[in-house]
Amino acid sequence: MNSIYRKIAAVLAFIIGAMAIFAGGQVLLGKIMDYYVIDWLPIYNFSAGLVSSFITAILIWKGSKYAMSTAIGTFAIHGSVMLVLQIVYREVVASDSIKAMTVRLVAWLIILTLMTVQVKINNHNTGENNAN
Repeated sequence: MNSIYRKIAAVLAFIIGAMAIFAGGQVLLGKIMDYYVIDWLPIYNFSAGLVSSFITAILIWKGSKYAMSTAIGTFAIHGSVMLVLQIVYREVVASDSIKAMTVRLVAWLIILTLMTVQVKINNHNTGENNAN
């Protein structure tokens, strides 16, 4: 069965995760930023990047039955962190952090859309095969 949308979604999940690993890792390794860094945010970025790149992306690539729920969970966690940043840390959070979270949220919406399209294609193709 054709799985191009799922594969694209997996590659995007890996890339957005790798970007978070890089961003969080730089700060964790001691890079001094020219803006205030919320103590837990680099740890979150690094950890979320690891999960996105090495768990979620692989589940998506393989077409695991857990892929969709893991991707939804990833999006929900990023959304929750964005809410915390916007509500609790509004006065101190760096605009770069908000931009990065926005990029992650948009990327995960695209990933979820691609996965949903793939499911619909697969369901349509399965229906055609069952009709024959």
